Amino acid sequence: MPSKPAPITMDAVYTAPGYLFRRMQQIAVAIFVEECKAYDLTPVQYAALVAIHTHPGIDATRLSAVIAFDRSTLGNVIERLEAKHYIERKPAREDKRVKLLYLTRSGAKLLRDIMPSVGRAQARMLRPLKAADRNTLLALMTRLVDLNNEASRVPLRAEDALEHLGKSN
Repeated sequence: MPSKPAPITMDAVYTAPGYLFRRMQQIAVAIFVEECKAYDLTPVQYAALVAIHTHPGIDATRLSAVIAFDRSTLGNVIERLEAKHYIERKPAREDKRVKLLYLTRSGAKLLRDIMPSVGRAQARMLRPLKAADRNTLLALMTRLVDLNNEASRVPLRAEDALEHLGKSN
């Protein structure tokens, strides 16, 4: 006799990995926005600024690979950062159609100023856990993200993107 399927309940949703990851993402963004509200910056804008700071002269396609963010949506992020005067776009010498991204002075200052708030946000996300559990969670999440990278719509491709960076500016 075949076994009966499990009943359909909200508990099945609430304990599913995908649901829990989505909820934690919502919580993480809310905490980041709250801690960094004085700077009017989203987590993706912050990641983009850090990547541009770390790799001056990166183009949008490589930036997308470095922060694992959809290229078409990243255009809006770049436009907002440029409108706030945190970055500037300059044409590449070899191909004027390619725009290279650089932090402005105010963008560099913002990054320096926002770091304590970002640190507080990251700490708050993990605060409910014991220290050992925080380390375990981060290790497991890092491994899970690495092992599932290829399943992403936008896999992280930092090494591939950056190996050509010196040739593009």
